[in-house]
Parts: sequence; C-alpha cells; structure tokens
Amino acid sequence: MDKDKKFKVTTKMPLVPDLDSGDSKLSFYDKDNPDINLFNLVDDEIVRISGSKLHYYKYERSESNFDDVYMEERNKPIISVPILVHSFYNPKPMEEDLGQFGINVSNDQIFTFNKSYIEQKLGRLPISGDVVLPQFQKVKYLIYQVQEDSFSLYGVYHLNCYARVYRDDENNSRIE
Repeated sequence: MDKDKKFKVTTKMPLVPDLDSGDSKLSFYDKDNPDINLFNLVDDEIVRISGSKLHYYKYERSESNFDDVYMEERNKPIISVPILVHSFYNPKPMEEDLGQFGINVSNDQIFTFNKSYIEQKLGRLPISGDVVLPQFQKVKYLIYQVQEDSFSLYGVYHLNCYARVYRDDENNSRIE
C-alpha cells in the first residue's frame, strides 16, 4: 500500500455520553419505561401459542402429617380438582433403563410457565410437590424443583419447573 494513500477521518466524533446515567438518546433499556409490561404480555402469548394445556394439581402442606424423621409428609395431599393452565414443554418418550434392581422408567420434563400468568392462576407460585398432567398424555409429573429464568434488565418472566414421572398410589390423600 502506498504511504500517501492513507485514509483519514475528517469528521470529529461527538462525545459519547455515559450509558449508565441514562442521558443518552441511544438508551434502549429504560427500566422506568411503562411499556415493560409489553414484554411480559408477549412472553405470555408465546407460551400459550407454542405450549399446551396442563391439568395442574396443587400440593397443600399440612403440619399434622409431617414426619420429623424423614423431614417430609407421610401422605402428600394434593387438591383433587385440577386447574387448567398453559405451559411450554418438549415431550419426550419414556426411557426404560435396566438397573441392578430392575427396569427404571424415567421421563424427566421441564415445564416452562410465564411467571405472572401462573401466579395469577394458582394464587401462588409453583412449589415442589405440585403435580401436572399434560392434557394429551396420561402421565402425571411431580415437580421437584422450581427455578426462575431471569433477564437482567427487565426482571423475571419465566419459571422452569423440573418434574419427574409421578408414581401415584392409593395412599396419596386427595383434598376436596
């Protein structure tokens, strides 16, 4: 390259404002923006469109059945009338693994809910012990962990509920 043909910028750049102070016209992420709820509404609509319906059975903890030795309830009481909710999950086939004690049937799932939607439908957030039944499957899942998906700028919109196959038996009490 020839030394005389160097490219030079003749226009002087204006001072770039501090992005943390919020004085910039380029501040796309305004935490005080009243349209932030729009992201929550869009997320709720995406979960409803891309997801499916679930029958949600709420777990009700009672102190009278609590076993101090095992630190859990003897009978896991769940409400017998389900609540119909929307959730996104990726259905997987049952896995049958041969272990040293016989065949293990497993099918762990992750159910994704819009946080404000599920809180409004249940009257509380999902907790460990709740049971879900997908509408088109006949397999119940027991939620064992609830984790928030977070967006650092706008807050939490998703709840990921990790669940495993629920082995329902006749000893589980039902709350009417």
